[in-house]
Parts: sequence; structure tokens; C-alpha cells
Amino acid sequence: YPIWKRTLARRARESQMKRFCRAQAIQRRLEEIEVKFRELEQQGIKLEKLLREENESPADQQTQWTNQLLYLVQKKNNLMSEESDLMIAVQELKLEEQQCQLDEKLRSYMNKEDTLKTLEDEKAEQEILKQLVEVVNKRNVLIQLQEEKRLSEL
Repeated sequence: YPIWKRTLARRARESQMKRFCRAQAIQRRLEEIEVKFRELEQQGIKLEKLLREENESPADQQTQWTNQLLYLVQKKNNLMSEESDLMIAVQELKLEEQQCQLDEKLRSYMNKEDTLKTLEDEKAEQEILKQLVEVVNKRNVLIQLQEEKRLSEL
């Protein structure tokens, strides 16, 4: 078993573990965001009730509650933006995994000598190459989407 094959296999395992760890971190953060959403929602409901029921309250108090409500809305919007970024990252991880699998399959066909390749092997190699290009294009679309989002936020 040549050294380069072992090196490729080791690197593939390492990148798979990195993707797995990133996926776990993203999942944890999405769960944290969900909890934070619920907390903000409850706080917002309380503030809305105070604003609606306490018409007799001093104007200062109502202004303070309104400002708190606006602050909660801003925090919720920030969390929604972060959640959107994380969902894009999840899609990117899936496409990255798919690309690695296709790379591995393509490499196995390309390592085969041309004289030993059957017509089916050549067709399969072309199909894998086509799928690989599609995955790369999808990843490119995600990157463009992230860049547009970043620019619009600026």
C-alpha cells in the first residue's frame, strides 16, 4: 500500500473529523439560538402586555418599555441573521462532504490504467466528474450568497 495512498486516506479522515466537529458546533449553536429565541419571545410578550395594559403609566415608563421592546427585536433580528449564516454553513458542510466522496470515487477511476478501463468505467468517470462540477457550482452559489448578505449588512 503506497505511502501516498495512506497519506490521502489519513487526510480524508482528518477533514471528515473536522467537518464533523464543525457540524456539532453548529448544531449546538442552533440549539442555543432556539433557546434564546424563546426567552426573547417571553420577554417581548411581557413588555407588550405592560404597554397595552398600563396606559396610566408615566410617559417615561412607557418610553423605557418601548425602548426595551425595540432592543429585544434588534437582538432577535441579530439571532435570526446568525441562524441564517449557520444554515448556510450546514449546507456548505454537506456539499463539502459530497465533494470529498466524489473526489474519492473519481480518484479511484483515474488511478485505473486507461487500457484496463471499460466503457462503463469511462461513463461512470464522466458522470462523477459532472456531479463534482455541479457540487462545486452549488458551493460557489453559497459563497456568493454569503458575500451578498455580508455586503447588504454593511
